[in-house]
Amino acid sequence: MALSTAFTKLFGVRHPIALAPMGGSAGGALTAAVSRGGGLGLLGSGNGDRDWMARELAIVAQSTVKPWGIGFQSWAIDVGAVDRALEHDPRAVMLSFGDPSPFTERVRRAGAVLILQVTDMEEARQAVDLGADVIVAQGTESGGHGARRGRSTLPFVPVVVDLAAPVPVLAAGGIADGRGVAAALALGAAGALIGTRFQATAEALVDPSIAAAIVEGRGQDTERSRVLDIARGSRWPSKYPARTLGHPYLDQWRGREAELAADPDARQAYQEGVARGDLPPLPVWAGEAVDLITDLPPAADLVAALATQAEDALARAGRH
Repeated sequence: MALSTAFTKLFGVRHPIALAPMGGSAGGALTAAVSRGGGLGLLGSGNGDRDWMARELAIVAQSTVKPWGIGFQSWAIDVGAVDRALEHDPRAVMLSFGDPSPFTERVRRAGAVLILQVTDMEEARQAVDLGADVIVAQGTESGGHGARRGRSTLPFVPVVVDLAAPVPVLAAGGIADGRGVAAALALGAAGALIGTRFQATAEALVDPSIAAAIVEGRGQDTERSRVLDIARGSRWPSKYPARTLGHPYLDQWRGREAELAADPDARQAYQEGVARGDLPPLPVWAGEAVDLITDLPPAADLVAALATQAEDALARAGRH
């Protein structure tokens, strides 16, 4: 059976699956591959770095004629980054983490679909008030940055669905196979936004060591914390700690974030450890469903496989 939803109809895509615009790792090749596979690829521009955007936007524009979009971290960008993206005619612009209101009218005037990701009910109400065309409800199981005081995907998604109706909602957080996509649809979502699973694909812009760590990782080894942001000197807002796999600095500084932030020698030691190769160069951002990831397929093949698994899961559920 075809999984036709408000999301697939809005974008004219085959499958209710979107690529999470993971900063830096969801590059042009991965974005285009997801779109060619029948989902919606979203370029992970993060903080709107001009050189990165120029390179990766050119790749996606040259690699697919299917609908694609781009995502930004609202707290980290200015209007110039959005304007540069809109020059390439993305089908959608997704804004996450922070106040999106300075950018929404620019997106709307350009004719792009406005996607707003929310991590709590306050953000969800703001997204509705701002007239989002699609809302992403991110549960705390998600890899990477998310709400410190959020809610898990299972209870959060239907509450946002009810609040936002008839605006389509995508579920995010802890979805790494077709059963998760089917569950998102059962919760009333119009599709799923998937991150960690797409980190472990042939086209992802990640170091091979990170892809290997995801394949070998276990959900119980993930942890949401600000320790690695503080150690790296990242400016991420404190309300959005990051879920990662284990790391020596997490073990050393767990529960001592304020002390680490006040200790420049400790932060310098982190940088020196990375330079020597004693510490991983980047955290391994990964969600709680990382156990379900066991291979590194081409992203287009993965989209099709996820959709088939979701169809099978829903068919089985319908027989009971």
